[in-house]
Amino acid sequence: MIKVFGHTAPDTDSTGSPLIWAWYLNEVRNTPAQALLQGEPNTEAAWMLSRWNLDKPEIFSDVAAGDQCVIVDTNNPGELPASINDADVIEIIDHHMLAGGIKTRAPINITIRPLACTATIMHDLIGDDMARMPEGIKGAMLTCILSDTLEFRSPTTTAHDRAVAEKLAGELGVNVSEYAAEMFAAKSDVSAFSEEELLRMDSKEYELGGKQLRVSVLETTAPQVLLDRKDALLAAMPTVAAADGADQVLLFVVDILNEQATLLVPNDYVKQVAEKSFGVSVQGDTVVLPGVMSRKKQIIPVLAV
Repeated sequence: MIKVFGHTAPDTDSTGSPLIWAWYLNEVRNTPAQALLQGEPNTEAAWMLSRWNLDKPEIFSDVAAGDQCVIVDTNNPGELPASINDADVIEIIDHHMLAGGIKTRAPINITIRPLACTATIMHDLIGDDMARMPEGIKGAMLTCILSDTLEFRSPTTTAHDRAVAEKLAGELGVNVSEYAAEMFAAKSDVSAFSEEELLRMDSKEYELGGKQLRVSVLETTAPQVLLDRKDALLAAMPTVAAADGADQVLLFVVDILNEQATLLVPNDYVKQVAEKSFGVSVQGDTVVLPGVMSRKKQIIPVLAV
């Protein structure tokens, strides 16, 4: 049984893409496969599963020697099971920069394309067999693309991502704007999560000037709900950093509708990073960054100290 999974702290793409590819392996390639998750899906991903009547993939913590694995929506060993290099990785499908560090036992298929979403890549790889795809899996594919592009607002969006999403929406009889509004409402409902959970919900590890950073992004249509918890979030940052082996936590609250991010500034180090990276002057414990929507394209590449 091939294990198909994405990164830790699974978002919509890392929840939906394993389901898409496991369906393809099982039904088209006639190869037994199982979609898995490295943790609980976020609120938007959980909504997607309910909306399309899809079973939540099993949550797992590690792989064993000899396990056949397909990695999707990441290629970074820091976001993968601890024993990934003991397993037998047979394929990688991703849209992030190449990190390096994964060892394979033989030549494998690696597909990394500069598109906004792994599901878009899968659409192209599946090709004519898309005609066999059931409505639920197709709905997951649409949700992944709209999530990763923030309904085409993100600068990572390509014309091809948009064309695929609009084609899928047409086939499903879905109005893109209305559907995306439901998605983002689900993503914005974070009332049940602790500050520590919010800081880990959608985060990536990144090294900057010898310091280990946890770069967290919370995308929402209701940013004030999160900013009202600012003091508690700031207070939780040292605890999360210490527990996760990081030096600092950077939290960006992305306002989807107004297309801007607010960075929480807990200390002088983060103030220095903000001013050096984004060319802003920080006066308090937050700073607004107009136009900043994408961690992959507008945050990680410009971080400096």
